[in-house]
Amino acid sequence: MIHSTAIIHPEAELGNNVSVGPFCIVDANVTIGDNTKLESHIVVKGKTTIGSGNHFYQFGSIGEDCQDKKYKGEPTELIIGDNNVFREGVTVHRGTVQDKGITRIGNNNLFMTNAHIAHDCVIGDNSILATLCTLAGHVTVDDWVILGGMTAVHQFCHIGSHSFVGGGVIVLRDVPHFVMLGEGSVPRGINTEGLKRRGFSAATIMQIKRAYKVLYRNGNLADEAVVILREMAIETPEIMALADFVEHSVRGIVR
Repeated sequence: MIHSTAIIHPEAELGNNVSVGPFCIVDANVTIGDNTKLESHIVVKGKTTIGSGNHFYQFGSIGEDCQDKKYKGEPTELIIGDNNVFREGVTVHRGTVQDKGITRIGNNNLFMTNAHIAHDCVIGDNSILATLCTLAGHVTVDDWVILGGMTAVHQFCHIGSHSFVGGGVIVLRDVPHFVMLGEGSVPRGINTEGLKRRGFSAATIMQIKRAYKVLYRNGNLADEAVVILREMAIETPEIMALADFVEHSVRGIVR
């Protein structure tokens, strides 16, 4: 399962049934879990830990030093979970000591062609980053997020669960749970179709739409909206996550 042209450092740890294709380089301090496949021309540097069942397509750069000028070679990490797909040309950088020192990716995510995940990003589960999507440093992406092609996310932004960001959008502030963000980085309602696909009931989706109006349409300040959302969460617990997100937003939410 290891091609003759691949270069595997003797200190690298490979699990069972790992496939490493032509001209791949796996450096020291790299751990690759069972049933993971590296197609060809992929460089994996350490310290990087990769879970099981991941699939890396050609010309990827995984676990490279970050592009932050403050980085001085400190020992930082990249941790990747299970069953992720990294398409052609995807780049993922390790963390920095200015943050927690770790870039972290969860499970079951799809990173399309030439997506970039910068240092100290934290990505949850079941998300899709489309072609040429770019995350700056310290970005958090929660679960079940879709970021359209050529989306660019500013550093330290937080993208909430079940949100949807359209192609070519520049994200400069936090995107709350459930929100669809369109051209001009303007909120366009909630991600109704995504919620339906994930099993949210019609009644819950209706309440989330009402919560969106509280946040965006009724003239409430953020603090005022949080109070109302917490009251709504008594009957619809899913709204509590939205209230918490708005209350704890550091960069402020998109408007």
